[in-house]
Formats: sequence, C-alpha cells, structure tokens
Amino acid sequence: MSSGDTSIREAYEAMEQQYLSEYACLSVHSKGRIREEEPCPIRTDFQRDRDRIIHCKAFRRLKHKTQVFLSPEGDHYRTRLTHTFEVTQIARTIARALRLNEDLTEAISLGHDLGHTPFGHAGERALNELMPGGFHHYEQSLRVVDVLEKNGQGLNLTYETRNGILCHTKGKEADTMEGRIVRIADRIAYMNHDIDDAIRAGVLNPSDIPQDITALLGTTTTSRINTMVTSLIRYTEGNQLQMASNIHQAFDALHGFLFEKVYSNEYAKHEEKKVPFLIRQLFHYFTRHIELLPEENIVVAHTEGPERAVCDYISGMTDHYAVETFTRLFVPGSWKSI
Repeated sequence: MSSGDTSIREAYEAMEQQYLSEYACLSVHSKGRIREEEPCPIRTDFQRDRDRIIHCKAFRRLKHKTQVFLSPEGDHYRTRLTHTFEVTQIARTIARALRLNEDLTEAISLGHDLGHTPFGHAGERALNELMPGGFHHYEQSLRVVDVLEKNGQGLNLTYETRNGILCHTKGKEADTMEGRIVRIADRIAYMNHDIDDAIRAGVLNPSDIPQDITALLGTTTTSRINTMVTSLIRYTEGNQLQMASNIHQAFDALHGFLFEKVYSNEYAKHEEKKVPFLIRQLFHYFTRHIELLPEENIVVAHTEGPERAVCDYISGMTDHYAVETFTRLFVPGSWKSI
C-alpha cells in the first residue's frame, strides 16, 4: 500500500467493520489500554496484544510447565505451551466460522495460562493454601500481563484481552463473545488432549470411555473435536454460544468421566503428592530470605508484601527450575575441596 492518508491498520479496521458479525468486538471499539499509546500504523490493537504476549518471557516458560502428567518420559505429552496452541487453534476456528474477531480470540487464547504454576493444578492448589487471600491461575495470568512482565511495567494490553484472560475458566463470563469462545475452546482442548495423553501413558484405554459418549462424540481426538466445534458453530444463535443439547450432555459426561478416571487416577497422579511439600518449603524459605529473590520480586516485596513477591516468583517457575531450586536449597550435595 502506498503511503497515503490511510494506514494499513486503518484499512484493516475498515475491513473488520465491513465483514465481521454484529456480535464481534471490533478493534476500533476497544475500551483501550491502562496507559494510552499511539496506535501502530500496521497492526490493530488486538494484533498488537497478540504479538506482545508471544514475545513475553512468561509465554516462553510455558514449554516447561506441566499440563496433566508431571515430568512425563516422552516427547509427545502436552505441556502448558502445546495446550495453549491447541486452545488457540480451536478458538480461532470457531471465531472465523462465526465471523468474530480472530485477532482478539488469538490474543486471549495465547495469554490465558501465562500465570499457571509449575506442576499444573497441583501447584495451583498448593499456592492457594499458602497465599493470603488465595491463588488462582487466571487471576495470576492477568497479573503477569498487567504487572510482572517487562520488569514491572506490564504489557499494557487492551481491556478486552485482559478481560478474556481473567474470565477464561471460572466465575463471571467474559464481556466479549471472543472471550467466551476461548473459555469453551480451553475445555474442548484439554479434555481431548488429556484423553490422548492418558492413553499414551497407559492410564486409559479407549474402550474405557462409555459407548453412549463415543456414539455421539466419536472415538478419536479428531472426531470428538470436530463434533464439538461443528455443533457449537451450528447451534450458536446471536451472541449465545451453545451446542446441540445431546452433544452438550455428552460433553459434560465426558468431562465427569475424565475427572474420575484420569484427573483423580492414583497411578497418574502419584508424583503430585510431592508437590505441596516442595511448594511449601520454597514459599516459607523465600519469605524468610527476600534478599535472594530477583530484583523485580524484591521491589514487589517492599510494595505489596513478601508473600505476594514469593507467590509471583514461585508461580513463574518451570517444573524443572522449581525442582532444581528445591534440590539446591534442601538436598545435601557432595562436598568438594577448595
């Protein structure tokens, strides 16, 4: 495009207004950022959010954080990062079919788990017991993008991306349809890839899934995702996301089955028993030794208290770094002569 009166961003914003559904959140209608910024001449505000998330440190750490199985032996098990990519692709497919804003959907999807702890939900439960006022990964994800990234400056994302991140799992639904899509795409993704990982781990046999569920949803990861996504697209009316009633019932039944057979499975979760002790020891040690935290966390300790600083530090750890830190602090090593 030649340099005229219309920038690339403005042309794209005009295209959004012409093509997207009346229920879509348009870039030009964003409620804006916490700190006002000059618009980018090339990217819309939501595209800019997406790029900031992809390039942040918390996003890179997701590749070494547990999804379901702690420290699995094998290259094909999901991590928090691969889960994030699967959520993003499912959510974008739904958004595109419903003519909603793919860029906003993508930004929320990529940022939704940035605040997740090491060791998956076991780490989250441990921090929830230790942190005054509790700990929830969706609230921490918002804190990551608002406060912790860029040395305490935050990413300064738009209201809509921040709202979608905060509301992606429990409590109040997101203000936008794009945010609500991410919420259901998250569930579709983890239910299906957790089945795949559980089968790979020998925890689950495909024949264990009740036939009344597979008859409706399918017997493979591909067929189940396709059934759920297709039903959601076909049966959504206006701004109400919904599946066919029988598909939704099977969807809920499969979720309950997974909690019973996988998420509570003694064999699959035996390593999780060690997590609360490890997290508790790290938490108490660093609250007594704030001076050993990174500089940005020390600043938080002085402004928001030592528990808040230590919670930020531990929740940002990868599985490997948490174990390495625990080993260095509490496990005797071999003595070496000077």
